[in-house]
This record gives sequence, C-alpha cells and structure tokens, in this order.
Amino acid sequence: MDISIQASFLPQDDPEAALAFYRDALGFELRKDVGFNGMRWLTVGPVDQPGTSIVLHPPAADPGITDDERRTIAEMMAKGTYASILLGTKDVDATFEQVQATNAEVVQEPTDQPYGVRDCAFRDPAGNMVRIQQVS
Repeated sequence: MDISIQASFLPQDDPEAALAFYRDALGFELRKDVGFNGMRWLTVGPVDQPGTSIVLHPPAADPGITDDERRTIAEMMAKGTYASILLGTKDVDATFEQVQATNAEVVQEPTDQPYGVRDCAFRDPAGNMVRIQQVS
C-alpha cells in the first residue's frame, strides 16, 4: 500500500494572524489563499515538502454544524482544547528560539519527556496546540 498524508486541517479565526504564525514563525510557505462568502481558507506547508500541507480553515464553515456546536467549538478554541498538530525538527532548541522570537505563545520550553522524546509546544493564534518534536 502506498498512502501519504496530503493535508491536515486546523481551524483559524483570524487569517492574517494564522498566516503570520505559520509563514513567519514556522517558515511554511503559503500555497493557497481561497476566499468564499467572507471566509478564508489558507493552505500552508514546509517549503521542501510540497506534498504535505495544512489547511487553515474557518472553524464552523460546515453547513451541517449547529449553532450549539459552533458555540462549543468557539469555547474549545478559546481554551486551546479543540485541535492540535505535531511537527518534527532536527534541532528543537534552535527551532524553539526562532519561533519564540516571533512572540508566539509558549506552552512548553524544550523538555526531555519521560517517554523518550524532546519537544516543545506553542499555541497558534486560534489556540491550536502546536507541538514540535526532535527527530533524527
């Protein structure tokens, strides 16, 4: 079987702030910027990995979501418990310093975890947890 990850989705409630974080803080390239009915979907990804993307989407754009669900999503995003992503880097300490220098919200400085990885964590402007792990 030959399956790869094409894209993953994270909510964003401020396209400009999301773009500043993913492009300027993490160094991803903007691949698509699509507007529809006053909403924007941004597709970003690592420059050297054109086949892997993150789609930053309006959190409640799906017409099947009820008003109660929209409120719940908004509450969870505000608490930072709605969505997350795990990224990898060869030098987590250097990456942490670069991202921290952009005034990103730090959740955890680089730490050696008891389960065998070294990682750090930030919140993006929408409250999504962005963990970054040391990889070989």
